[in-house]
Amino acid sequence: MHKRILYAGAAVVTLLAGCQTSKPAASATTAATAVGPVVETLGDYPVPANEFAYVYRKNNSSAPDYGTRQSVTDYLDLYTNFRLKVLEAEKRGLDTTQAFRRELDGYRQQLAQPYLTEKSVTDQLVREAYDRMSQEVNASHILVRVAPDATPQDTLAAFQKIEQLRKQALAGEDFGQLARANSEDPSAKENGGKLGYFTAMQMVYPFESAAYKTPVGQVSQPVRTRFGYHIIKVNDKRAAQGEIKVAHLMIRMNANAAKSDSLTAKKKIDELYSRLKKGENWDKLVAQFSEDAGSAANGGELPPFGTGRMIPSFEEAAFKLQKPGDLSAPVQTPYGWHVIKLIEKQPLAKFADLEAGLKSKVAKDSRSELNKAAFLKRVRQEDQFVEVPAAKTYAFSKADTALVAGRFKYTAPAAATGKPAKGAANDNSALFTIKGKPYTVKDFLTYAQQNQRPRTGAQPSFAMQQLYDQYVEQSLTDFEKNSLETKYEDYRMLVKEYRDGILLFQLMDEKVWSKAIEDTVGLKKYFAENQAKYQWDQRVQGSVVSAATPALLSRVQKELKGGRFPVTRNVPKTAAFRPNSAVFYKTGALALQEVAKRMLQDTLARVTLTGRVKKGEKASLAAARADSAARYLRTRGGVPARRIGKAAQKAAADSQVQIALTTANPAAIEAEMNEQNPLSVQISQRIFQKGDNKVMDELMSKGPGTYNVQKDGRYYAVTIDKTLPAGPKTLAEARGQATSDYQTYLEKEWIAQMRAARPVKVNEAEVNKLVTK
Repeated sequence: MHKRILYAGAAVVTLLAGCQTSKPAASATTAATAVGPVVETLGDYPVPANEFAYVYRKNNSSAPDYGTRQSVTDYLDLYTNFRLKVLEAEKRGLDTTQAFRRELDGYRQQLAQPYLTEKSVTDQLVREAYDRMSQEVNASHILVRVAPDATPQDTLAAFQKIEQLRKQALAGEDFGQLARANSEDPSAKENGGKLGYFTAMQMVYPFESAAYKTPVGQVSQPVRTRFGYHIIKVNDKRAAQGEIKVAHLMIRMNANAAKSDSLTAKKKIDELYSRLKKGENWDKLVAQFSEDAGSAANGGELPPFGTGRMIPSFEEAAFKLQKPGDLSAPVQTPYGWHVIKLIEKQPLAKFADLEAGLKSKVAKDSRSELNKAAFLKRVRQEDQFVEVPAAKTYAFSKADTALVAGRFKYTAPAAATGKPAKGAANDNSALFTIKGKPYTVKDFLTYAQQNQRPRTGAQPSFAMQQLYDQYVEQSLTDFEKNSLETKYEDYRMLVKEYRDGILLFQLMDEKVWSKAIEDTVGLKKYFAENQAKYQWDQRVQGSVVSAATPALLSRVQKELKGGRFPVTRNVPKTAAFRPNSAVFYKTGALALQEVAKRMLQDTLARVTLTGRVKKGEKASLAAARADSAARYLRTRGGVPARRIGKAAQKAAADSQVQIALTTANPAAIEAEMNEQNPLSVQISQRIFQKGDNKVMDELMSKGPGTYNVQKDGRYYAVTIDKTLPAGPKTLAEARGQATSDYQTYLEKEWIAQMRAARPVKVNEAEVNKLVTK
């Protein structure tokens, strides 16, 4: 997929794929009729000088050699190769396929989005959101629900109700009691309308704005959101607390749990809290006891969060912690009991760090409605929107009760029946025009039929007005979208960049990328002819051990010298059997399953199974238990018999098989020793050549032996087993580089063929205009 990016989305980087001013869907032959000077001709195809000048400036203006003759001619050479490929793709008709057009249209829609907004409004909204994020508001609210497109009567009734509630609140009635009794927010009966603390981007925009603008202790004017009308009482404002990262240990408890279960959960969390306060290891207790499966394996760590994004009781306790490592007393939430550990506090990030994320949020937030309104206001003027009142009146006369019920039917007449009287209108009349383009009554009424929905209680004229507003908005947006290529050169060129990139991908894959991989005969021939390019320098076979301390280094060397070493991390030590039998318990089977899984992951691992019996059991059971466990690993686990050893031992406290896992894989040593610190030990055993490892590079000339080195605060043991002479690589050893080189070779050959078919003639006079130094 990276190849497609090279020729499409990132074609600016490759300097080539955005290089024409012709319309995106047009073929190269269309450009042959272009007027104006040309910078070169490719056969009979003229390349417009202004097209090349635009692309050269765009991709080179910041380069130190910009404007030099060398820079211009080098770039023209690359551009010529690219244009020849595009011409070849168009000659093959690759720009006419349905798949091509569908993909290009998808990109065009994405690229259009920034041009269908008001950048200045977006920038203001982003800055406003960031400024508000420095403060947090604690507020309560009362909601009277009303739909966004409610009828005027319903809207008025809701407004009058919220206005009356505001008067009662201003008169001194308890806001919480008013919320419980009247708010149509379902949670109000429990919380009295209290929302706790929140910051920017956490509430719908009109609500957020009203809350930030209302002084502490006061009640806002009624504010309309998509949910209805609200009044907001601001209880407090404070500086933002930023984000916090914590871990938690959790004991689950349902909010409706029996009293006995609640007491049991509380006893558990209190005991764990006591043990933590005494210094027991946090990670160990979390792994053993936390009932939050999603975080227990990671020390209970949770993603960073800020105000308003967690259960209030959890959030309050977390933000009270001051220093990393501090623990909260047990905290109850609807999910259970928690002990919270502070990892770090992070202040509000700088604007530059948050700007991109805020822009994305603003585009999806209710703030986008402001941007949309500003955009529509601008294009109404720029695109000369003109409404025809008589036609609008005529269209609205078609509204009836069927439209309110969502069953409106309309059949467009074939043609106007007679000439309407002066000032009158019919179905073929222009309802409005955009830059002189008429949008007829019949087109609108057809749209109304297709987009209607029931609007219970509404007047027909109101329902028709709603549909008319939608139709005007869509028509203006579509008109502007279809005009982008004539209004904005950058957009036109960007679409062209994607168009040529998509177009080129299939041809490049056929002629170069896939061909180099699939043409094994050609690759072998190319490799043989260029064997001198694929040579090994002097190499050595050996190992490099890096450790944080001399003691760790010594320990690793000892383990490596033994050849096999024990694996204990996350490996069961025993598998339990039923008394007086060779049948294991379910837990024993699970233990053996885990061992089998580890052995299949590590093909150098070996296991020894030692059967044991309790006092009073038959001694022969020990061997039988080892046999049973071995058989389970072979048949159920898929472990080869040669990797399983068995032994028997009489005395034991339990009926079990002891499990001893060993391996010759150095990665196991790393895993064991890096459990606490991932950088404690690093082991590399392989063939090294110059540049692979800086410590080995310094010792490579010394020949076989073991050398201890201290470098950059690390301790190394470097072993050179043998020196390998310089010499040619095989194709298998050099396949990656050889394939890449063969692709380059194929592309050069292909370009030479196209240049021969379309001779290149450069217009030096136009080239000279771009040479400025």
